Amino acid sequence: MRDTDRALVQAAGAVARLRCRGARHTVAAAARTPEGRVLTGVNVHHAEGDTCAEVVTIGTAATQAAGELETIVVVGERGREILTPCHRCRRLLLDHFPAIRVIVGPMDEPHVLPLADLPTPSATPQR
Repeated sequence: MRDTDRALVQAAGAVARLRCRGARHTVAAAARTPEGRVLTGVNVHHAEGDTCAEVVTIGTAATQAAGELETIVVVGERGREILTPCHRCRRLLLDHFPAIRVIVGPMDEPHVLPLADLPTPSATPQR
C-alpha cells in the first residue's frame, strides 16, 4: 500500500471521529482523485432509508467538479474499522468509476484492490 493510500485511510478516520458521533452518521468515506485531491462524506440515516457514505462522497466530488476518483475507503466504528462497500455502492462506483481502487481489509493490514476484484457481497446491508 502506498503512503497516499494510508493517508486516505487516515482522512476517512478523521472525518469519522469528528462527524460520526450519533445515530444519524455512523460511517465515513474518503476518495482521492488522480491529482491527489481528497473528498469525504458520511452516511445519513433517516426514516425513509439510508444514504451510504460512498454516495455522499461521490456527490461531493460531483459538486466540486473533482472529475475521476482513483481510490476510495470506507470506515466505521469512528474510524477503527475499514468496511467494504455494499452491493448498491459497488454498482454505483462501477457505473461512474469503473477503474476505481478500494482499500479493504483489517485496519492494521489494509490492502488495495480494483473494485472489480472485490468478492461478491452476500446480501451486504446498506449503511
